[in-house]
Amino acid sequence: DLSLRRPVLATVMSILIVVFGVIGYRFLGVREYPAIDPPNITVRTNYTGANAEVIESQITEPLEKAINGVAGIRTISSNSALGASVITVEFELGADLERAANDVRDKVSQAVRSLPQDIDGPPVVQKADASSDPIIFVPLQSASRSLVDLSDYAENVLLERFQTIPGVSAVNIFGQKRPAMRLWMDPAKLVAFGLNVQDVQAALNRENVELPAGKVRGDVTELTVKTFGRLTTEEEFNNMIIRQTAGQTIRFRDVGEAVLGPEDEESGARRNNIQGLSMAIIP
Repeated sequence: DLSLRRPVLATVMSILIVVFGVIGYRFLGVREYPAIDPPNITVRTNYTGANAEVIESQITEPLEKAINGVAGIRTISSNSALGASVITVEFELGADLERAANDVRDKVSQAVRSLPQDIDGPPVVQKADASSDPIIFVPLQSASRSLVDLSDYAENVLLERFQTIPGVSAVNIFGQKRPAMRLWMDPAKLVAFGLNVQDVQAALNRENVELPAGKVRGDVTELTVKTFGRLTTEEEFNNMIIRQTAGQTIRFRDVGEAVLGPEDEESGARRNNIQGLSMAIIP
């Protein structure tokens, strides 16, 4: 009734709405990749050498049972693969992500005691970030360097330089090959000497150690004593004593062979059918 009796007022109000709409549109912030933090949290645990069944029964299931007690959970999904466990926890919309992450960390820390003692570090709890996807992939290939040398160059030279670029938060390396000493054992030789894998592991824990040796004091001097107990070369690992009796000394070379090679032989990156590395730059 008011608009019919006062058409000028209705026209002015309509014009004002259009004007404010134009002004608001001009100052409206637009971002192609908006910074949205979805209420998702991932829990990653690495256990090198363990198959998917062991990962599921000894790591994934205990962690899922502990995380189930957190309030506000919508869904829980997990993936148990060779040597790795990934649990994704989705919370209800509107949940406080910081509080949810702290609750998940508390539950995971309580469940750590039930996990295997020789896992590769404690479980890592991460918040999902919509802006954490890589925007640039830099492939690395070499015709003269091995993948181990190329990985060392990428981690110790290129990684530090990329991380200092303004606007770069992190750099991930895919297909990295870190050096590792592999101990290959012959089951027949182990049986012939009356040994098993646990004996080799015990010898490795006993011989490959570096303990503090204290100090040597004199009248006017004080020296720090350093012990070199770490095995570093293939020859040192092959000469490691497994068992020593009155008339016999069994070394590792008698039951197997130590070979220096890449830590992970399964992961890799290829471009143009040439194996190499790939560095992912995250803004």
